[in-house]
Amino acid sequence: MTDASSTPAIPVTIHRSDYRAPDWSIPDIALDFALGIDATKVGAALSVVRQADAPVPLLLRGDGLTPAAVRVDGEVWNGWRMDGSDLIVDLGERNAATVEVDTVIDPASNTQLSGLYASGGLLCTQCEAEGFRRITFHPDRPDVLSRYKVRMQGDKAAFPILLSNGNCVDQGEEGSDHWALWEDPWPKPSYLFALVAGDLVVNKDSFTTMSGREVELGIWVRGGDQDRTGHAMQALKDSMAWDERVYGREYDLDLFNIVAVSDFNMGAMENKGLNIFNTRYILADPDTATDVDYDGVEGVVAHEYFHNWSGNRVTCRDWFQLSLKEGFTVFRDQNFSADMGSPPVKRIEDVRLLRAAQFPEDAGPLAHPIRPDSFQEISNFYTATIYNKGAEIIRMMATMVGPERFRNGTDLYFDRHDGEAATCEDFVKAIEDGAGIDLGQFRRWYEQAGTPRLKLSLAEEGGVWSLNIVQTVPPTPGQPGKQPMMMPLRLAAFAMDGSSDALADTLVTVTGATQRIALGKFAARPALSVNRGFSAPIIVDFERGPGELAWLAAHDDDPFARYEALQQLMLDTLVAAVSGKTGDHQAVIEAVGQTLTGAASDPAFVAEAVLLPSEAFIGDQMVTVDPDAIRRERLALQAAIGAALETKWRAILAGSAPPATDLSSKAKGGRRLRGVALAYLAATGAGDAPALAFRIFSDADGMTERQAALATLAHGDSDERVAALDIFYQRYRDNPLVLDKWFQVQAWSLRDDTVDAVKALAQHPDFTLANPNRVRSLYGALTGNQAAFHQADGAGYRLIADLVIALDPKNPQTSAKMIPPLGRWKRFDEGRQALMKAELERILAQPGLSRDVTEQASKSLLG
Repeated sequence: MTDASSTPAIPVTIHRSDYRAPDWSIPDIALDFALGIDATKVGAALSVVRQADAPVPLLLRGDGLTPAAVRVDGEVWNGWRMDGSDLIVDLGERNAATVEVDTVIDPASNTQLSGLYASGGLLCTQCEAEGFRRITFHPDRPDVLSRYKVRMQGDKAAFPILLSNGNCVDQGEEGSDHWALWEDPWPKPSYLFALVAGDLVVNKDSFTTMSGREVELGIWVRGGDQDRTGHAMQALKDSMAWDERVYGREYDLDLFNIVAVSDFNMGAMENKGLNIFNTRYILADPDTATDVDYDGVEGVVAHEYFHNWSGNRVTCRDWFQLSLKEGFTVFRDQNFSADMGSPPVKRIEDVRLLRAAQFPEDAGPLAHPIRPDSFQEISNFYTATIYNKGAEIIRMMATMVGPERFRNGTDLYFDRHDGEAATCEDFVKAIEDGAGIDLGQFRRWYEQAGTPRLKLSLAEEGGVWSLNIVQTVPPTPGQPGKQPMMMPLRLAAFAMDGSSDALADTLVTVTGATQRIALGKFAARPALSVNRGFSAPIIVDFERGPGELAWLAAHDDDPFARYEALQQLMLDTLVAAVSGKTGDHQAVIEAVGQTLTGAASDPAFVAEAVLLPSEAFIGDQMVTVDPDAIRRERLALQAAIGAALETKWRAILAGSAPPATDLSSKAKGGRRLRGVALAYLAATGAGDAPALAFRIFSDADGMTERQAALATLAHGDSDERVAALDIFYQRYRDNPLVLDKWFQVQAWSLRDDTVDAVKALAQHPDFTLANPNRVRSLYGALTGNQAAFHQADGAGYRLIADLVIALDPKNPQTSAKMIPPLGRWKRFDEGRQALMKAELERILAQPGLSRDVTEQASKSLLG
């Protein structure tokens, strides 16, 4: 018999179909904060206006709050009651009133990092999705938009800087205290409220908008970090100019502030006029940040700035519409980053991330449409599907209608819905009307989960070739049957011997379960270049031999298609080898060698193209994943390529590395290619490889080369490995972001003892569960290390389950994010399946489990 007290309560399921407009609007809010780390007093004055046809009570959501006082129109009010954690205020026949509620909260004890919390002496907020109800009672739903007036007062020594949304309109001192009054003239939902108070320094700059207004810019950080904010500031100014140029969107306040905090569940938050960032996406200099880090700073700064229109000025009606703002804004930041660097490389990176994070989600128990029908805990829906697949859905619309018509549609969307809480349907309708296209069938992308598969075959009749397409959308939880999707498919066809004219880049629209496309006359079977530029987020099943793939890798005129052909050649070889067949290493070696001939002119593209597919992606192609065989065969192919092309790898490493201060696309590509070359050389087991890696580690003038060499050494067993890890730790032990890298490279290691190493590192004095970055750097990295995480004895599974159980009472959001890798148990052999299911059951048996973890674990257990 199970003790009922040990069984987690089943969370309430919220359905999109149950949406109804709010009974009360709140045009204006005045907040008064008396700040303290251990106790902050919050006074909230809500001007409420009834929207319902008949008198109804005012429902104000709360989480862990107790009202100290309730007043209505200035009078103490007794007509209120608590309903669980929510406050119900009976306003009788009133159509409008001012409702005041006083509360006291304890930021120091708020380990969830949601609401108002303390972080190293700072007070800061995170209110998306439902954190505002942890600060004061409020409807806390995105379709209630208000103008905010915020007064903050606190000890000047403890909180010398007081920041909130909008513009600072007044400030003063009262003894040892000081205060500031902020007003935001633009109506916004509660999830965009922000407050930061503490000891900060600022990097100031300005930007002149296209209408001639000067905007004051500020990036606020802890003392000593100011010199590492220059790249973020430049990214902000570039973003503002790009959004004006590409979308015609101008910034609308006198100030734009960013604050970097160490303890943060997310990457960053787009609060109106006061973006709050995880430090990892603000701080960068050559000694401490890799090129990937620099790109991350640029992309995330752009993303949060772009939200000012796609998320703030036009926000979500409800949380089911989350991809309305996130998918669209990811699409915008991807295009910005492509314009700032190499478009082909950016596209490769984005597709690699989609395949690594979103395709498995679509194929597992947590699959959901980009506009979900229900949820239990909204924090669990900040997923790769919402963000990355959501961006691909926007990209498909843009591809089908072209740049000019797409801009017409987005202009119409912003004009129609400025100052409103909109829906995904509103966006699609604006593109339809602005671009003059029927997207009726396309709406299925918002309704159906799963990754469509296109099975392709070529047919010939009288020398005329055609392409036959069979489309299927696999069943997903709650959606056993699917209808065909509408999608743009870019393709081209080539005569490999030059005997016929090529079919130039062509855009076709796929709509049916079956479809035939004419390719034209060819003397022999043409080489087909399909889904060029990754025009649709799909899986393509198409048999092409090694010779055809190698030819496309060398000659296709679409960079992404060239990359894809080489990756497919590698993948086919590896899957064959893992399945016990003979893998043709030689074809891969020759194709990689041919690709390396372009290293001097385009090192960034070459570095991406010659990388082997990841272990996880290889596993995704198999019915039953064999982690050990995948690692063995991947290492064997890596060693074969390394040995056969050793002269080329050594030549790349013999050259001088571009200086770390050079952030051009070519320089970053050169450093990336050197890291790839070092990894291939080390895979051969060359006796001098550890010494060479250590010399690169020691001589590096920046973090990109230093970390690449350290990661290479971390895979092996050498004195140089031990020395490099110790040197790195001693040099950066006081820099939290760089120390995260030290934990991460060890959790990514290909060594057989990685799980034991992670277990030991979890006891390291510098490891803490209190910081999400540190948790992700160790445990998150382990879940991405396929063979280690899926160690046959289940030690990796137990380690993650132990983490989830320990972390859930402190930070359920971060804890829940660690569960999905366990949910893929059906993909593995029976032994691993049993072990993974046992850990999910152990998690669910814990008393007092959060809604976040309960939903993720229970759905994952269903498989």
